[in-house]
Amino acid sequence: MYRVRLPVFEGPLDLLLYFIRRDELDIYDIPVARIADEFLAYVRLMEELDLDGVGDFLYLAAVLLHIKAQMLLPRPSQEVEEEPAAADPRQELVERLLNYLRYKEAAARLEAHAEHRRQCYRRGEAARGVDEQQVVGPPPLAPIPFPELLGALQRVLQRWAAPPAHTVRRETYSVEAQMRYVQELLRDRAACSFSALVAGRPRGFVIATFLAVLELARQGQVWLRLLDGDEDFLVAACEEPSVEEADVAA
Repeated sequence: MYRVRLPVFEGPLDLLLYFIRRDELDIYDIPVARIADEFLAYVRLMEELDLDGVGDFLYLAAVLLHIKAQMLLPRPSQEVEEEPAAADPRQELVERLLNYLRYKEAAARLEAHAEHRRQCYRRGEAARGVDEQQVVGPPPLAPIPFPELLGALQRVLQRWAAPPAHTVRRETYSVEAQMRYVQELLRDRAACSFSALVAGRPRGFVIATFLAVLELARQGQVWLRLLDGDEDFLVAACEEPSVEEADVAA
């Protein structure tokens, strides 16, 4: 399976924080039972996509399942007042999340200072050669969090992927071939929804096409945007001036 590294998706704690912020949860009172199931569903999809770094997500998924099991166990009644109360099994995870947030906020402040510094202009000899040293990096993968793209992929697989056939037939799809497929389709239209790209196709075709779209976005050849209701996302050619003016295939 083709491997794609995603710099916009830093690690398992980012995914956990995404769930907490999305549902506006109290970080000190995380509903581990629900979060663990959703986190594990995302990890299974990442395993199927064969993305790098899944081992870290599996470890955190195991931690969440362990905490979930501890919280489901009956706690002994405290008949003696002098006995200390049982520690919350979520406490260690909460502390890790809080420390991680502190580092992220500090990194954001440093990035803001660096951006402010880049806005300053130098005089004389100090300014000579600065423009030549500046390297423009690749465009961002998408203006949306990667977990939302994974969620859209899950819904597209549930709604549009072809049901399994009774005849067993091995089919392989390469990401390179699917990249050419997407590029050829976008030559005829400015943009297309992902579900229109893969409607009625086998699951392997859908996953290979999803990885191809990510690679094209990383290379700056296409742009991605969630559609209304977050049920699907749009794949648009970067040459077009405006995504909104593009014809979206149903």
